[in-house]
Order: sequence, then structure tokens, then C-alpha cells
Amino acid sequence: MTLVIENKKQIMTGRDYPHPYLHGNFAPIHQVQPLTPCASVGNIPEELAGGEYVRNGGNPLSNEDPGRDAHWFDGDGMLSGVAFRRKDNGSIQPEFVNQYILTDTFISTVSTPSLRLPILPSIATLVNPASSRLTIILRVFRTIFLVVLSLLPGSEQTIKKISVANTGILSHDGRALATCESGPPIRISLPGLETIGWFDGRRAEGEAPAVEDTKGESEVFGGDGMLSFMKEWTTAHPRVDPTAKDLILFHSTFLAPFVHYSIIPNSRNSSVEKPRLVNAAVPGITSAKMMHDFGVSFTHTVIMDLPLSLDPRNLAKNLPVVSYDSNGRSRFGVFPRWNPEAIRWFETNPCCIFHTANTWDEITPNHCAPGRETTAVNMLACRLTSASLVFSAGDVAAPVPIPTSNPKYPPEDEQCRLYYYRFSLENELDTITHQFALASIPFEFPSLRDDASMGAARYIYGCSVSGSSFGAALGRAVKIDSLVKVDVTALIAQAKQDPPTPITGCVDNRTVSEILASRDHWDPIKIFKLPPGIYAQECRFVPRNNGVSEDDGWILTYVFDESHLDALGNAGPNTKSELWIIDAKEMREVVCKVKLPQRVPYGFHGSWFSEEEILNQRDFESTRSLPMTRGKTSDVGSPKTIETILMQLWVLTRRWMLNLVG
Repeated sequence: MTLVIENKKQIMTGRDYPHPYLHGNFAPIHQVQPLTPCASVGNIPEELAGGEYVRNGGNPLSNEDPGRDAHWFDGDGMLSGVAFRRKDNGSIQPEFVNQYILTDTFISTVSTPSLRLPILPSIATLVNPASSRLTIILRVFRTIFLVVLSLLPGSEQTIKKISVANTGILSHDGRALATCESGPPIRISLPGLETIGWFDGRRAEGEAPAVEDTKGESEVFGGDGMLSFMKEWTTAHPRVDPTAKDLILFHSTFLAPFVHYSIIPNSRNSSVEKPRLVNAAVPGITSAKMMHDFGVSFTHTVIMDLPLSLDPRNLAKNLPVVSYDSNGRSRFGVFPRWNPEAIRWFETNPCCIFHTANTWDEITPNHCAPGRETTAVNMLACRLTSASLVFSAGDVAAPVPIPTSNPKYPPEDEQCRLYYYRFSLENELDTITHQFALASIPFEFPSLRDDASMGAARYIYGCSVSGSSFGAALGRAVKIDSLVKVDVTALIAQAKQDPPTPITGCVDNRTVSEILASRDHWDPIKIFKLPPGIYAQECRFVPRNNGVSEDDGWILTYVFDESHLDALGNAGPNTKSELWIIDAKEMREVVCKVKLPQRVPYGFHGSWFSEEEILNQRDFESTRSLPMTRGKTSDVGSPKTIETILMQLWVLTRRWMLNLVG
């Protein structure tokens, strides 16, 4: 049965054009439905049978106020998936499903129809230099007020976590976990995408308590104490060790020491409790930062302390809560995986990095002691030379950067490229021996073959834009028209033969058009260019069984044909997306197109879940559900007693307060 949550009108945010990230195929969709069979054109690879591709993204529910601020990073989490069901006759039937993630804030919004604004303040409000301190303070206090009100009688949903869980999704230890910076992961059931509950590092709500759950609050995310909820805030990009199966993650907060760090083992079916590290402080960070991702190799972790702050205390300095210092410095903290106290800091030019692609060790024999030691840590990342994307994604004019006065950090052109760092650990000098771009083309949303991560993987996949950059201009949005495969091994080897200029240099200086014109079978960069007017999203790799090379397999991505938009660029109720399955070796052939029953808005990050992962999910006792009725806060009943009269008065007062702050 299809569930439709009431349609919301198109947002116009005080401008004479629609908000670019709430328009066209960026516009939210409010129709959700269970697994629904889909038609397909082409051959579905056998390796997909029984598995499911799932992608997360922000999909705001409350859009009632036509003048509100909005940002692409805002929005309630919505999962969109295609499951490849095995049929009795041996064929594969793709089935589409999409569901809102039933977070505390989403359920509270659904049960409070008087709310015209989302419960959380928009990132656009926080980053906009034109936002007054009073506006920001009022928005923050509104959120606090709504959270406190939810704890009092008459509320359909208590808001214990403020996360919208709208960014990523991954698999670990028998659980599918949706992620976002502002809270812990939340568990999802596959393949139907039902919400089970918040994961605290030991178990998820909705699961039966296990023996190991008696360890106490210090063994869960956040620990104890009045401000422990901040230490629950978990990166949207945890990493899973493909060999040890450990889950590695960090927690970024507004208070010193600003970053905590956890390692959660793969404990299922283990007779011995494996080592755990929970809420360990990472020393050396002196302020709150917008810290989205990090790097993890088999032996080391890299924390990125970049000059992009996310700090309410900025208000006291007459700065926006989110602020980028173009004269600041980028610091990379490298430490052994299990020992953050041994962190070493490497400093270089200011930049922004939202996504790392891969991190791996260089290991050499130790002649002084038995065994081998890590002599360097390598990292590939999507490096932006400014924070313009943070502003443009909210349709906010980026502040004009102050010209650098530091000759050590010369100014750089606006760009977002796949970048290579090498952090040397061979002596006490904290030296970045290599730092340069591998290719000059725009590159974001990186991914790789999962079982090759944390090692010296050869191929990195990502997204590019052929006619612009990832820092779009006001009134426009970034749309992905090219999918890229980069042979990073070949380009790094090329750089050793002909070293590019440190920091500003680039190994391959070709444009997207020049790369597309190449007919070299061994070209280190291959691009799948989508037809005009058709745009893609982040892609994920699925390997071929018994493949002969690392890139032997397919990449999956949602695509949308914008010729289906109306004359004003609006996506009507009958517009639909497709899931394309593309041969990953040559990056030229679409082997199958799955026709979806509705469109999938341009979103964030996804994962491929294998048949084994779906079949071996942990048991759970319950899932979350929406209230049966909307807006009903209490049934005071009869006869009229003092208690029921007081309750009626409280219900009326509560409704009045909600209408006032809605």
C-alpha cells in the first residue's frame, strides 16, 4: 500500500526565483511506498541477486513557510532503495522502496501539524553572514523550546536525539545504520527500510538486550554526565575495516576536547568479547569545527582540523556560527588506530575537505625490532580551496575572502579535486612529503570497492561536472553529468617520475572533454558522460564474482532526465527516475536501466548491501511507527475531575505555544 504524506507547496525564500536546492529534482518528494516491482531494460548482473542498493538524502517534510531559509544539507532523512529479489524461475526482479527515517524530530513534526518551520534551524541561517545574532539565537532557542516541550505531558514523541539521519548508510555487525553528524547512527531494517531505533555503540533500540549490554553508560556513545548527548554526535562517515570488521568513528562537539573517538568491534557470534574503545578524547584540537569525514587505514587514523568552524561561540566574536578562515591553516592529526594520545599533527595550506576517498599505510621491515612498521600514511581526499559549497548549497552569497598575507600559504584558484597526501612517520619531523591533485577535473562524492578500502586500492570512483565546479553560483545548483574512474596507482607513479608543484600542482591537467576524446585503453582516467539533460548521483561499486581485476564489476547510480520537468522547471507528480547499472571496467556501457515508479531527488550517500548481509541481519523486537492520528495531544476523557480540567488547560496552552513558535 502506498502512503502519501500531504504535499507541501513550492518554497520561495524571499527571492524572485525558486530555491535551487528545493526545485526541480532537488525538490522533496512526499510519497513513500513499500517494495514495488519495477520494469528494467537490459541484463541485470547475477551478482546483484538478493542484494539491495540504498541511498540516503535530506527530504524536508515541513515546507509550509515560503520565506524560510533552506539548505541542501537540511531535511529529514529519506532512504531510497532498489532490492534485487530472486524469483522461483531463476530471474531477478528489481523492487523499489523509499521510506522516511523515523527519527524523533520527524515523528514530532508529523504529529505537530502547526509547525511551519523544521524543528532544527537551517544551516543556511547559520552560515549566512547577513543573519543577525538575534535571529540565530531565536532559532536556536526555538529548537531548545520544542525539545523541552516534547518532554512534557501531551507530546506524541519525545525528542531525545536531534539528528535527522539524512546523510549516509552503512553495514556493520548485522545492522544497517543511517548516519548524520547531529546524533548517533540509527538502525534500519532491510530490504523494507523500516526504522528500528538509535544505536548507542552496544545495541539499537528495538533489539532485545544482550548479556554485554550490562557494562554501564561509560561503554556507550556519550557516556554519562549532563552534556553526554554531545558525545553521541557521530560522523556521517564511519569506516568499517574490511578485514577486522571493526567500526571506526569520531564524535565532534562544541566543547573541549572537541573530538572523541570510538572503535566498535564486530562482536556477533563471538565467544570472546573483543577490545572496544569508546569516547576516547583526541588531543590537540582547540576549537569546534565542521568536521564531516576522516581517514582510516589498517593501522592509523587521520583526523582533519580544517579552518571551517561550527561554533556557537562565534556569535560572541560577531562571526557566523559556521565560518571559514581563508587565512587559517589545515591540520591533519595522524595516530595509531588504538592510541589517539599518540597523535602527530601535520600542517599545510587552508582548505575544506568533506570526503576522503581512501587511506592506506606504507609499511617497511623494522631492522631494529621484529616485525614491520608503518613509515607513512597516504590519503586521497576531495579537496576544496574554499568553503563556497557550504554557502551555495543554501543559496547564500559566500563571504569575500580576505587576501592572504601569509607567503607560506599563497592564494589558490577555486576548485575541488581528487588530492593526494603523504604523511611521513619516519622521523620526528611532521612532514607532508607529497600534496598535490591527481587530476584537474572537478571531483566529489568518492567511492571505491569496499573490500579494497584501507589498502592501496587502485581505482577510485567519483562524480564530476563538465561545465562548472562544485561551488555553484547563486541561484544554481550543482548537477552531476559525469561519472569518473581514476587509476590512482598510475597517477601517483607518474608523479614520482615527474613531480608536480607541491600544493597547487596537478598530475593530469586535462579537461573532461579532453579525457572523453582519449581512445587509450590504458588511460588512467575514464569518464562516463551522461546524455545531455540527464544527471546522476553518487555511484557505488559491486564486484563481479571471481572477477579478474579490482575494477571488474559495475557501478550503480540513480539518474534523472530533466527534460521531464515542466516549463518552469518543476518536477510534476508523474516524473520518474531510473537506476543505471554501468560497466565499471570501461565506463562506457549501461548494462541495465531499472525504471522506478517515482523520482528520487538528488541526494547524498548510499551503500550496496549484499544478499549475505541482508539475510544475516540481527534480530529485533520492534520498529518505529508514526502516530495513528496527527495533532491529537491527549484524550482527557470524562468525568470532569480537577486532574482532567488541568490537563485540558495544559493541552490548550501547549497548542497555543506550538502555534506561537510554529
